[in-house]
Amino acid sequence: MSDDNISLAGYHHVPMIGYHRAPLSQKFGAPRQPNLVALTSIIEMIAPYDSPAAFAGLDAFSHIWISWQFHHNYTNKDSHIGKSGTDFRAQVRPPRLGGNQKIGVFASRSMYRPSALGLSVVKLESIEVCDGRVLLIISGADMIDGTPIIDIKPYVAYSDALSNAKSGFAPTAPDLLEIIITESAYEQFMTLVDAGRCDKNDNETENKNNKKAIHAKNNSVATLIRQMQEQLLIADIETIKALIAQDPRPAYRRAEINTPFVMRYKSVDVSFQLIESGQLQIMAVVKVSL
Repeated sequence: MSDDNISLAGYHHVPMIGYHRAPLSQKFGAPRQPNLVALTSIIEMIAPYDSPAAFAGLDAFSHIWISWQFHHNYTNKDSHIGKSGTDFRAQVRPPRLGGNQKIGVFASRSMYRPSALGLSVVKLESIEVCDGRVLLIISGADMIDGTPIIDIKPYVAYSDALSNAKSGFAPTAPDLLEIIITESAYEQFMTLVDAGRCDKNDNETENKNNKKAIHAKNNSVATLIRQMQEQLLIADIETIKALIAQDPRPAYRRAEINTPFVMRYKSVDVSFQLIESGQLQIMAVVKVSL
């Protein structure tokens, strides 16, 4: 191989085919692995990859693989990714190991990796065509809002699900913490739900199943995405609890009692803290300016 070929082999440019639209706009609170929380979100395809013809047959699959880019780590924000190898981190500290023990980056799913690429399998809820463009309604994603999508492939159970596989330092899903919510926080949440209702009866029907609250018919792409990112529904309280039960706090701060943390969800900031009983307590739900 010539020196020119060696230099070119270091990088491979790929197109972004869409963007992930989700209730979570910040890393804090996002599930650390896919399918830990049944969080409903949207993949917005962009031209020319948003053609319905490109998705013919995909609705026969229940799940899909998504290749995507970590766009909120500090390396990407500083525009260093892909420019040099000087920022390469050979070892990382996974939260699953307490945030103290180091392992090799290629033995982890850390966002701080040479390609800055993520890979997730998610449930395909539906394929919607809106304004002539394709939107994929999915659930179980571990991506935040605005995540660039690089590729989509069908999940094939006979080859992708390996029952005898070993999972190293993460053999089972992490334990969940018990979540409680103060009366005042719940009242704040319900007040915000009521304030956001355009039609009370219609909204209550939608809240019976959050996944069914997204329909392309009679809605524009912008309207659907805005609903996903901002509209607070009654069902969201259970999603909020499920996200916090994963304990998004940094591993080295999980012993702190009565220390408030804030998770941004849709149009609200949710404050919570660990209390002496070992439960995570939701203390406040406050609307933020978007």
